[in-house]
Amino acid sequence: MPDESSVPIRSDVDIVSARQRGRELAAECGFEIGDQTVIAAAISEIARNILMYAKRGEVTLSLSQNGDRQGVVIIAVDQGPGIPDIERAMQYGYSTSHGVGAGLPGAKRLMDEFELKSVPGQGTTVIMKKWRRAI
Repeated sequence: MPDESSVPIRSDVDIVSARQRGRELAAECGFEIGDQTVIAAAISEIARNILMYAKRGEVTLSLSQNGDRQGVVIIAVDQGPGIPDIERAMQYGYSTSHGVGAGLPGAKRLMDEFELKSVPGQGTTVIMKKWRRAI
């Protein structure tokens, strides 16, 4: 598997593909099974948001090194409606789709680093990272 891959998100099948590629990349990086599952879950939450709110977008997965740490970087981008109130969207229980409201805050909790940028009418970008110590 290459050190970087992109998965277009246009259907539920694409969410499964993004999760699987994220799990494979995490395994390649040396993450244990539990952390591979955590990374896949975070990817699933973010990819599902793309599908639900923007209808299409892309998830790019890559390996990264930062000093003595190796990790997986996930960048999710869409050109959807954007998020008008990021602070509110990051609160557990808040949902505009009548869901449980755990997607964005849940993904943030699962990852070591989480950055969300959104401009109403232009789209949203989420950058997530999970680190492990280099061996």
